Amino acid sequence: MKEFDLVIVGSGPAGFSAAVRGVDFGMEVCLIEGGHLGGAGIMNGALTSKTMYELSLDYSIAARIDRGYRASGLTVDYKQVLNTIMQAAKEKQYQMRSEIETFIRNKQSKGYIELVKGMAEFEDSHTFLVKTSEGEQRIKGRHILIATGSKPREYTGLDIDGTRIINSNHIFSLKEFPKRMLIIGSGIIGCEFATIFSNFKQTEVHLLDRANRVLPYEDDDVSDYVSDNLTHNGVTVHHTAHLRTINKLPDCLEVIMDYDDGHSKVLEVDVAFIAIGRESNLSMLKPEKAGLEATNRGTLTINSSCQVLINGKPGHIYAAGDVSGHAQLYSVAELQGRKAVEKMVDKAGDPLDYSHMSTLMFFKPEVAAVGANEKMLQEKGIPYKVSFYSNKFINRAIAMRSTTGFIKILVSKDENQRILGMRASGPQASAYIVSVAHLINQGDSLREVLKIFYPHPSVAEGIQECLRTLGNRSIYKPEAFPKDIHIREWEPPKQK
Repeated sequence: MKEFDLVIVGSGPAGFSAAVRGVDFGMEVCLIEGGHLGGAGIMNGALTSKTMYELSLDYSIAARIDRGYRASGLTVDYKQVLNTIMQAAKEKQYQMRSEIETFIRNKQSKGYIELVKGMAEFEDSHTFLVKTSEGEQRIKGRHILIATGSKPREYTGLDIDGTRIINSNHIFSLKEFPKRMLIIGSGIIGCEFATIFSNFKQTEVHLLDRANRVLPYEDDDVSDYVSDNLTHNGVTVHHTAHLRTINKLPDCLEVIMDYDDGHSKVLEVDVAFIAIGRESNLSMLKPEKAGLEATNRGTLTINSSCQVLINGKPGHIYAAGDVSGHAQLYSVAELQGRKAVEKMVDKAGDPLDYSHMSTLMFFKPEVAAVGANEKMLQEKGIPYKVSFYSNKFINRAIAMRSTTGFIKILVSKDENQRILGMRASGPQASAYIVSVAHLINQGDSLREVLKIFYPHPSVAEGIQECLRTLGNRSIYKPEAFPKDIHIREWEPPKQK
């Protein structure tokens, strides 16, 4: 039996960042991975899907004919697209391998990482049985970090065959662009892949939206904006539709959908893509053998230092990433992995603050979010003011000929007017959202932020003008452009 200071199961963003942080503190680390190095974050998730998104965006820009130039003979080959995506994934995997090989056992550094490829399960709270290609081995750790990530959620009653009925794990199994595709699920994953395939203009894309609103957790104006852009990009969005069944015919899939108003529709497609979220991979570890009890969502309950609570008490077992039950974001997993190791060596510092996480949604155009939205504040009964400012008035966006987009900022409805949240869409939204995250974390007021000089011409000037609108100081006024610039406020209804 091999013994280590730290045993990590899963080499995704949580596991890998934790392993490297362990080396920082001179720990002997064992990193166990049963699939691809980097986990879904590299091979079947964030990196590959965003590479495909960028390629689709490049193609859609090259295909434009409204900018004074035209690309002739423009074609796209699905196999070459997949090759480029795989190159990106391999590039990142080799970076990770190079790091691991730099800190292998027997080198001069005090800490090291030993990579073990195999499927692990608990034997007890300190020991794993790992099944590798060379046989079984037992690995013991003084500290344990569970970072097993998640997998696509299955759709009850549908047989996912990986060829005609697929999920995000099966994108690479497609031999060519489907002529017709139905995407089931209108959350971020579903809307992103609807954007990707509609950008390439090779596929007739249908999106099933049973909630009558894509991104149902976002404010209605943001949801409507995304839905309208998808439609403009060629996606047929089926609102208030519920999947009754999919019949597999020799040359197509026959889809039957029922709508809330009582009518039904039969649709022929070549591929059905299941995109209804992801679920934890925890069960394969047999956590009960370590005394761990999963929640009804299949995740683990952790404290602010990512320690798993057993009978309400923290111990030597930690969890990070999707298995922790927090937002399924690469950045969250990475920070949790680091925080867990820092707690192991009593250098945890401040607890993680999940209230102001930045989120990027890769649509056309991209959407970025940070902090609260209106639905969140209304649920909590927090009064607010909100300003909406269109990219039509931002000089940089005009110069880029890319004025579809907006900036929407919420502030507290009091004399401090603290920034509570922002939603933004358009060019570079993913770049400047973090600046607003800093403002929220610092508790900055509208007055303090407006002291800043913004460079010109920059897309970020929209932040300045959106905030000026709240103070009735904007250059372009809501009275002149009521559809593109507006302010509203909300407070809880008064008790009778």
